[in-house]
Amino acid sequence: MFAARLARRLPSHLSRPTRQLSTSLPRRSDALFVHRDTTYNNPKIPFEFTPENLKRAQEIISHYPPQYKKAAVIPLLDLGQRQNKGWTSISVMNYVAKMLELAPMRVYEVATFYTMFNREPIGENFVQVCTTTPCMLRGSTEILDTVCGHLGGLKAGETTKDGKFTVIEVECQGACSNAPMMVVNDDFYEDLTSETTKKILDAFSKGEKPKPGPQSGRHTIENSAGLTALTSKPYGPGEHCQPEFS
Repeated sequence: MFAARLARRLPSHLSRPTRQLSTSLPRRSDALFVHRDTTYNNPKIPFEFTPENLKRAQEIISHYPPQYKKAAVIPLLDLGQRQNKGWTSISVMNYVAKMLELAPMRVYEVATFYTMFNREPIGENFVQVCTTTPCMLRGSTEILDTVCGHLGGLKAGETTKDGKFTVIEVECQGACSNAPMMVVNDDFYEDLTSETTKKILDAFSKGEKPKPGPQSGRHTIENSAGLTALTSKPYGPGEHCQPEFS
C-alpha cells in the first residue's frame, strides 16, 4: 500500500521507469535460403547420376550402416555438384534426397548451410580469393583487385561474359603460411603476387592448368628466408633467444 501511494505522489517520469532498447534494421537475403523456380533451376529439369557416379554414390553409401545412410548427404551433394558443372540445383538436391530416403527439406538445409555448395551456376574456372586476416596482411586485397581487374573489371561474386571464370571472396582456406593465396577449382595457388596471379589466370584462359602450390619457388611451407637449426646461430630477432648447447 505504501509503495502504491508513493508511486501516485511521484512525477510520472519517476514512477514509471523505462528502459531504452537498441534495435537494428533486419537484413533479408532470399538468395541464400529461398528457392525461386527459374528457367535454368526448377524441379522439372531432370537430373540423375551418370553410371560411373552412381557406382561412386553407392560405394559412399556402403560406408554407413543402413539406418545412418543419411550421413552420406554431403559427399553425395558434392558428387552431384561436380557432375552438374559446379553448382547444386534444386533437381540435384531432390535426387540426393530420394536416393537417401530423406525429406527434401533435410537436404535443402545442408545445401544452404555449407558455402561449398554453389546455389547458382558458376564459370568453368571457380576462383576463390582468400581475404582473411593472414592473407590480408600480406596483400590479399591487391590479389583480389588484380583478379577482378584482369578478368575485365569483375566484382566479387560475378562471372565473366564468356563463362570461363567466376570470382568470389572467401574466408580462410587453411594455407596461412603461404599467404596470399587463392583456390582455382580444386587447386591451391600460394605465395601470390600480382604478376604470378595474372600468369595463372592467363594459363586457365588458354585451357592450360598451371602448376599449383607456392608460386615463389618454395616447395611447401618451408621458411622463405632459409633453413635454420637449433645448433646454429639464428638470424634476426631470434638471435637473443638462442638456447645454449654443450
